[in-house]
Amino acid sequence: MNEILKFLKDSSIFYLATVDGSEPKVRPFGFVMKYKNKLCFSTSNKKNVYKQLKASPKFEICGVCGTDKWIRLKGKASFITTEDSKRAALEEMPALKKLYSVDDPTFEIFCAEEAEATFYNMKGESRTVKL
Repeated sequence: MNEILKFLKDSSIFYLATVDGSEPKVRPFGFVMKYKNKLCFSTSNKKNVYKQLKASPKFEICGVCGTDKWIRLKGKASFITTEDSKRAALEEMPALKKLYSVDDPTFEIFCAEEAEATFYNMKGESRTVKL
């Protein structure tokens, strides 16, 4: 998990894909943390991404490092929003405080369950690890 976390953080911005009915939807994400030994992300329950993950929890993330390496992470979103998980997110990325607070009812935390990541490079090599 630490290797996946480092790769996503080094990517700075990565892209999360969901399903909206029968249509794929992709958007940029920038927050990831390790919380209670789980890989976690944040969003707002006012956003479509939240509604899509609640309706169909499968997602995929793609992140790029440099010009020759990328990762694909797929799994199921499991919402674990608590005061403690929110606090951990705000400590991990203080910039989130501009958007959310611990008592903000729209602030949501979800983690990757049943997940696996595949690391790729431009040489055509790949390696898959399960979380």
